[in-house]
Amino acid sequence: MSSLIPKKIGNMQYQIDADSNRGMKVPVTIYADGGLLQKMMTDRTITQAINVSTLPGVQKHVVVLPDGHEGYGFPVGGVAAMDAEDGMISPGGVGYDINCGVRLLRTNLNENDVRPKLKNLVNDLFSSIPSGVGSKGTIKLSFSQLDEVLVKGVQWAVDNGYGSKDDADVCEENGQMKNADPGKVSATARKRGAPQLGSLGSGNHFLEVQKVAEIHDKEAAKRMGIYNEGQVTVLIHCGSRGFGHQICSDYLRVSEQALSKYGITLADRELACVPNSSDEGESYRKAMFAALNFAWSNRQMITHWTRKTFERVFKQSESDLDMKLVYDVAHNIAKVEKHKIDGQLKSVVVHRKGATRAFPGGRDEIPQKYRDMGQPVFIPGSMGTASWILLGKPNSLDLSFGSTAHGAGRTMSRSAARRNYTDVQVQKTLSDKGIFIKALTREGVVEETPEAYKDVDAVANVSHELGLATKVAKLVPMGVIKG
Repeated sequence: MSSLIPKKIGNMQYQIDADSNRGMKVPVTIYADGGLLQKMMTDRTITQAINVSTLPGVQKHVVVLPDGHEGYGFPVGGVAAMDAEDGMISPGGVGYDINCGVRLLRTNLNENDVRPKLKNLVNDLFSSIPSGVGSKGTIKLSFSQLDEVLVKGVQWAVDNGYGSKDDADVCEENGQMKNADPGKVSATARKRGAPQLGSLGSGNHFLEVQKVAEIHDKEAAKRMGIYNEGQVTVLIHCGSRGFGHQICSDYLRVSEQALSKYGITLADRELACVPNSSDEGESYRKAMFAALNFAWSNRQMITHWTRKTFERVFKQSESDLDMKLVYDVAHNIAKVEKHKIDGQLKSVVVHRKGATRAFPGGRDEIPQKYRDMGQPVFIPGSMGTASWILLGKPNSLDLSFGSTAHGAGRTMSRSAARRNYTDVQVQKTLSDKGIFIKALTREGVVEETPEAYKDVDAVANVSHELGLATKVAKLVPMGVIKG
């Protein structure tokens, strides 16, 4: 067991050396402070990362970010790059909630404008935006309309009156992955997806009305439209709903069935994968891209309804309120990117499972508006703590394939949270902090209690200290809606 204990190799950096007896092809690198590392040692996070390091074609190292915790196959907060020619693509390395992501809207309101109307605002948001486990969107899509969403992503929403071109300009991939193919999506996934577009879903998904509590990088904040403490922002966190979940299930099955065909043996059945360049790999990628586009369109529609709610409650137009989209980041995604490995630029499939891209300035993949500065990154906390805006930095390319943490990361299972807390307790704690919450179910509130999560400040701090993505501003919640 002792070799499972990571050794310290630098400030907030730990490593488990590649051990051929375990089938490891590369080392595992963990970015964490002492407290966060201790938490990872209490579940299977490190073991799962070691298992990932045994996959064919894995490159350089497997990364565990400071929010790392046990997941399905890959740890959540895990990043792995596979050789695009000879490596694998793994549905479990992307996860069930494909393109679960976060977008931030800014406003020109401040806390004093919003406090008196906070309850009205949260209640109106709650009634305008469908949320909860099986929740359906307010739009009924035919299958041919759904196909358009799957190909066009945010652009479909904009074309249909849900927002403007400016929104697409500040999304990762401009909110549209090329080469998505609705033909690679099962009828079951379509049936689950068609009614759900424009809904928040359940679990850790939320919409939060927040205020700026601290500004750490004035210049970067200004570029993002964040000017002063007390300014009100809105953070939207949701993904591809049952649609992405079904695509993951479908292709896990496909991958499991193809293992013997490609002579792949696995350390853990949950790591089912196929060669990236195989027919199965190609099909999964095209279906996953369709789910990415679904999720971007989903967040875009929620953005539209959020703006309409603010217009109603504050009796001002969206342009008067200056409700611009700052940026939209994706988690749970696999993309072919070029990274330096052993001094050579190489095409690799970067799997970001519960991880967010954190590219520095100068990368072509960053939207024009931020290209010279670096990519905005958001780390949402739990509903009672804080969220962070960060800025991607050059160290991320060398240390983590251009990635950083995607959230606070759970430390307590949902069932443990239900055993230890009640909804009355949680609501009182939040209300004592001036936070008004509206949720569909009591369980939804209890499962997401702030105590079930790691300290988001510690997670952001590791990213900042290592120069993966550095602190721009800290946001704290005022009102929350949850499924």
